[in-house]
Amino acid sequence: MTGATLLRGGRVVDPSLGIVGRADVRLRDGRVAAVGKLVPEAGEVVLDLDGLVVTPGWIDVHVHLREPGQEWKETVGTGTQAAAAGGFTTVFCMPNTQPALDSVAVLEELHRRVERDATVRVHPIATISEGRRGQRPADYAALARAGAVGFSDDGESTADSRIMTAALRASASLGLPVMVHCEDPNLIGGAMHEGKVSERLGIKGIPAAAEEIFIERDLALAADTGGWLHACHVSTGKGIADITRARQAGVNVTAEVMPHHLVMSDEWVEGSRQLELVGDEPRADARPADPDTKVNPPLRPPSDAAALLAALKAGAFEIISTDHAPHAAIEKQGKSLQAAAFGLSGSEFALPSLMALYHAGLLSLGEIVAGISTRPAQLWGLPGGTLHPGAVADITVFDPNERWTPQRDTLLSRSTNSPLVGMELQGKAKLTFVQGDVRHRDW
Repeated sequence: MTGATLLRGGRVVDPSLGIVGRADVRLRDGRVAAVGKLVPEAGEVVLDLDGLVVTPGWIDVHVHLREPGQEWKETVGTGTQAAAAGGFTTVFCMPNTQPALDSVAVLEELHRRVERDATVRVHPIATISEGRRGQRPADYAALARAGAVGFSDDGESTADSRIMTAALRASASLGLPVMVHCEDPNLIGGAMHEGKVSERLGIKGIPAAAEEIFIERDLALAADTGGWLHACHVSTGKGIADITRARQAGVNVTAEVMPHHLVMSDEWVEGSRQLELVGDEPRADARPADPDTKVNPPLRPPSDAAALLAALKAGAFEIISTDHAPHAAIEKQGKSLQAAAFGLSGSEFALPSLMALYHAGLLSLGEIVAGISTRPAQLWGLPGGTLHPGAVADITVFDPNERWTPQRDTLLSRSTNSPLVGMELQGKAKLTFVQGDVRHRDW
């Protein structure tokens, strides 16, 4: 973008600069030119952002774009449009595509599609094993040279500890994380968390131990190899407590938490719909066994949601990400919980979910921006994550107070599998800049 734009009078929140307060931000030639109390210059575009929040661009390190091979669920085009509408300027796409992102050729083809269709920055996560089958390790060095920012068999735990060890050793030399989906394959088969709610509903559950057992194994392998282990979508209090202890013991481990695991619980499966207070009594219009609440790892009890929130505030989670997992309506709507696909649409719902926590006084804007922008940029050495003069002008502008009700025909994602559809939410992205260009505008 050439020329200059002045973002005037917004509430700037930038943990990298220690700024929380009213300020102006000048953009010029795709960069941040200045931050502070600024006087408009001749010829520049002035946008009055009074009442809006201005932050470094949001970064989502866990997104399923479904392309190549599952374009009926999502595409690079629709997925990145949805990301921009959610305030995200950068996304990492997971490798459980068809074919899987396990070779240089597939990554090169994805790169061509991204160059053609993407609205925001896209970085691919390659596989841990060939075809995500868990039998032979991928060529990590070649995948890294082709642009992979990490390695994951997401959706499949790498059961063979020898392959996980090889991946973590490669991680230690390449400086890229092994991003693990932790789940004991011998304890799966259920449709929700195994507990009191699943017992009441008569639905087979997935025990918390399924996740926690593999977290412990992968932490042990990370300790042995020195590799960078990144624990995806941690959903239990014990899981993040184990990760915290390992980190304190010197293990190179980072972890992410999802908004839906912070603001929802297994009580949502049988109908509770109180976004900012997990565990409230169900409303009169509650729908039992809602297939749009089926996600992996599953929504846990309110005690786990509270433990995850406390861990985030304590710094145990470096990252907030969405696990945006779109599915076609036929795979969710009208299905029983057991038959429905796992996954929630997340890109357009993360901001209002986090704003629910903010308005409830449970998270500050600084804590949110640190986890969803500043720290991911720092960990992966990405452009953005800061409004420091000279930094790339990847910027998110949102209204923390705007109320809106998402409908299936107004969302930009090709899939709308979320229990938040039809609920009144608070908090909406208004402008999303990538390198100074407006990629989403709701003005």
